[in-house]
Amino acid sequence: MKVLITGASSGIGAACAEKFAENGHTLILMARRADRLEKLKSKYKNCYTFAQDVSDLVSLEKTIKENASLFLDIDVVINNAGLALGLNKFQDSKISDLETMIDTNFKALVFISKLILPFFLQRNAGHIINLGSVAARWNYPQGHIYCATKSAVHALTQSMRYDLLGTNIRVSEISPGMVETEFSEVRLGDADKAKKVYAGMKPLTSFDIAESIYWISQRPAHVNIQELVIYPTAQAAPGFVHRD
Repeated sequence: MKVLITGASSGIGAACAEKFAENGHTLILMARRADRLEKLKSKYKNCYTFAQDVSDLVSLEKTIKENASLFLDIDVVINNAGLALGLNKFQDSKISDLETMIDTNFKALVFISKLILPFFLQRNAGHIINLGSVAARWNYPQGHIYCATKSAVHALTQSMRYDLLGTNIRVSEISPGMVETEFSEVRLGDADKAKKVYAGMKPLTSFDIAESIYWISQRPAHVNIQELVIYPTAQAAPGFVHRD
């Protein structure tokens, strides 16, 4: 199996790379941080890396066109790239932060899916797995654009399922709750504040999600896991967390 993973340099993306690699699959990894990608490339066999901003359509098209022989027989796409910036009210947020979230969380997913689908359609096979979030349906104060982009991912995943009905192409969404990665540090811009997000409770790990993604990808061809919602036991919804 050949797997394309975006946002592969850390967190859930890096955990997915490890999970698929340990099971002998070929990796195509995309992320912005070239230094981290190089470490992954040296760590795994059958690993191809691209220091790529997946929200840059022109650059992305060029990369795929110039490496068409590598991309044309991909089996699974994991649209993992995503982030949140800031935790403030919409009226107090920065336009640049909103644009970055829209570009990374939604437009990049659209671009990758649109560019890889022709290869899937030619072979009448393939699987797109989108990284959503519980924030798509259980919105929360000061989540605004992050929640909106994940709601868009949720809607697009379902719409793609309708449009691809009658083909053998599968589309799935995995929606995690609190996962301890670099997510909160990126969002808050402060490592100490990020630690407090998970204080007194046991969050999910990136490997918890990677294992679930791998399981989704390994279902028989007639089985499509439409959506998988995963919370840590200590969380019932955004803002509803039990802490010791």
